Amino acid sequence: MNFIPAGANGLVDCFLLVKASNKKTSSKGDDYLDMTLADKSGEINAKLWSYVPAVHGEYQAGDIVKVRGTVSQYNGAEQLRIEKIRHSTPGDQVNTAELVQTAGYSGEEMYDSLLNVAKGFKDGDLRQIVVTLLTENKEKLLYWPAAFRLHHAIRSGLLLHTLSIVRLAQRVAEVYPFIDTDLLLAGAILHDIAKTAEYEMTPSGLASGYTVRGNLLGHLAMGAIMIEETAKKLGIESESVVLLQHMVLSHHGEPEFGAAVRPGFIEAELLSQLDMMDARMFEMREATEGTTVGDFSGRLWSMENRKLYNHGRLDSEKETKLF
Repeated sequence: MNFIPAGANGLVDCFLLVKASNKKTSSKGDDYLDMTLADKSGEINAKLWSYVPAVHGEYQAGDIVKVRGTVSQYNGAEQLRIEKIRHSTPGDQVNTAELVQTAGYSGEEMYDSLLNVAKGFKDGDLRQIVVTLLTENKEKLLYWPAAFRLHHAIRSGLLLHTLSIVRLAQRVAEVYPFIDTDLLLAGAILHDIAKTAEYEMTPSGLASGYTVRGNLLGHLAMGAIMIEETAKKLGIESESVVLLQHMVLSHHGEPEFGAAVRPGFIEAELLSQLDMMDARMFEMREATEGTTVGDFSGRLWSMENRKLYNHGRLDSEKETKLF
């Protein structure tokens, strides 16, 4: 996240969105708040030391706060040391749109594109299942994020991530004409569909945590269940159902990354690779844009703790091209 200092020494005085807030205890036995704060440009870790709830107030994900503090480098990443904090009031007239990262395309536009792809399937069973699940989950899909933190954790991020993979899959199908395009695209559209039930949401359209089912089952298992229940409701008993379930259960690739099984056929493997590619492109772009040209980012634990170099050649004005 790139803060524009309000004065010398990295001073900051602005409104930010709370994405996470946890009360912790230091090695000295003092309470402090460990927070993740954000605006449209990204997010930053923040600390409020010597925390006293009666004095400083209590905060949770989704709150908008006025913060004064100092930004400095800690372990290769920016960190905000909070000096003053308070909840926003109606009189502040804060524009929430300035605080929430949003996909570069409208939810309706991306949703309609996915629905049109599904309606074009030659496989009638896949067409019915995918169209039904898209239709039943439309309200959430229009603004749901693709993650609690990591990749595409932005408003309408789930559709952005899903449509990005669909576009990649369509190009891959041109290079490998022997694959089953309907199957690959159906898996791409539904691979993360159960994230609509995995996260607790804030009114701003960002995830604030996981639901009980999300914690206990996860979106891979829940997605496979959704497909099975939808197929039964539609009276579909073909092998297409099992193949689609397998793609959802295996799209994380390896058990260590959450996959229930490893990909067992070509379309499942392609989906797994495309999912990782799109997730990593998003995270790498975010990390690079938040780093000074000629410098390295902080370590990204989701990418083997690598530090990324900003060579200055990225065109940050260009969005992911979906249309």
